[in-house]
Amino acid sequence: MKIVYLYLTAVFVFANVLHVWGSKKNDRDTVSDHRGYIVSVGDEAPGDFELILHDGTKTSLKDLRGKIVILQFTASWCVVCRKEMPYLERDIWQAYKDKEVVLIGVDRDEPLETVQKFHRDMNITYPLALDPGAEIFGKFAEKKAGVTRNVLIDRLGKIRFLTRLYDEEEFNQLVEEVDALTKEKR
Repeated sequence: MKIVYLYLTAVFVFANVLHVWGSKKNDRDTVSDHRGYIVSVGDEAPGDFELILHDGTKTSLKDLRGKIVILQFTASWCVVCRKEMPYLERDIWQAYKDKEVVLIGVDRDEPLETVQKFHRDMNITYPLALDPGAEIFGKFAEKKAGVTRNVLIDRLGKIRFLTRLYDEEEFNQLVEEVDALTKEKR
């Protein structure tokens, strides 16, 4: 009888540990991943990738350390991305490019020719980067999640703001965050 009691107690304790661990994981998922993100505000941005831009130049987050970086995850087929891009061009890129702000559109899984045409069609001046296989996208969000998202990264490589889809209020918050970062003392 004592062995059965010990066995049931061990099973009960193990089940509770699994439940608590699962709850904490789900709490984090709910907070950081409710829009498909696998990163959160305050996290160090994944920086172990190279960005190959539509003009053939290359950069990386490591190369951009010390600057404020916005990664705009996009694709030529994305209607919401196309809606947001003129605002990114005007309200962020043109307004802050001379204040150590770098905006790079990361085009999800499309060939160079498509990305170059998309860049021309959208009449933007900020660069677009190639993302074959959505490998870069997958460092920030679940690969099954949709594009139209922006990741704001501060000069130290920390994620400061995340957006999803184009929402005017959220976009205005992004602009305010960029503005605040440009004014922070270094």
